[in-house]
Amino acid sequence: MWALGDYHRFAKEMVWSFGPELVAACGIGPGMRVLDVAAGTGNVALRAAEAGADVVASDITPEQFEAGRREAAARGVSVDWVEGDAAALPFGDGEFDVVTSAAGAIFAPDHGAVADELVRVCRPGGTIGMINFTPGSMADEFFAVFARHAPPPPDGALSPILWGSEQHVRELLGDRVDALALTRRSYVERSPAGPREFCDFYKATFGPVVGIYASVPPETAAEIDRDFLDFATRRGRTGADGRTEYDVEYLLVVARVRETA
Repeated sequence: MWALGDYHRFAKEMVWSFGPELVAACGIGPGMRVLDVAAGTGNVALRAAEAGADVVASDITPEQFEAGRREAAARGVSVDWVEGDAAALPFGDGEFDVVTSAAGAIFAPDHGAVADELVRVCRPGGTIGMINFTPGSMADEFFAVFARHAPPPPDGALSPILWGSEQHVRELLGDRVDALALTRRSYVERSPAGPREFCDFYKATFGPVVGIYASVPPETAAEIDRDFLDFATRRGRTGADGRTEYDVEYLLVVARVRETA
C-alpha cells in the first residue's frame, strides 16, 4: 500500500521537517555510519547525508527509492538504498552508530521484533532516534477514520500509535538502553484551501488512504468521504495566513544503547 499515491509529494508537503529534527536530536555528523529504517523517500536519510554521515536508507517498499535517488542527486549527496523489513533488518550486529526511524517503523505489526532489530544493528553506546505519533493525537483519530474499512491486521498486530506511548517505548527497549529521552512535540500540517482540499490531498498522495478507497465500493467510499471531511473540519483551525492548520502531536525518542559489559 505504501507504493500507492505519491509518498514523496506527501512527505515534502507534510512531514519534511522530521528529517532535520531527528538528525539534530541524534547528533548526527561527519564520519558516522547511519541507518534510517522505514526510510520512505529519504526524509531523514538525505539530511543525515547532508550532515556528512555515511547513510543507508532501508524500506520494505523499494518503489520509494526512485524518488529518493532523484532527491539525493538534486541535493548532491550519496545514500545507499536497501530493501529491508524493519522487523528483520538485513544488516550485521552493531553495524551502525545511529539508527533512526521517523513515523516509519511504527507501522510494522510486531513491535517487539522491531525494537529488537533497532537495538541489534546499533553499536553499543550508539543512538536510536524515532519520531512516533501519540495516542489521542490527530494522527490517532485520522487512522481511526479509516480503520473500520481497512483489511483486518495480522493476528497479534499492535497499533502503530502505541509507539507514541512513553510506557510502551520503555517496555520495548528495556534495560538494553542506559539513557532514554522521551519528549512530546507537535508539528503543523497545512491546507491552502480548507478541509476538503486537505482530504483530497491525502486521497491523492498517502498510500494507505489511496489503497482503502480503491478497495471499497462507491457507497462505502462516500461514507468514508463524509467521515473524513467531518474529521478534517473538526480538527482544522484557520492560521494567520488564512490556511487551514492541523496540529499533530508526536513523541521524539532518543535512546543510547547500553555499552557491553
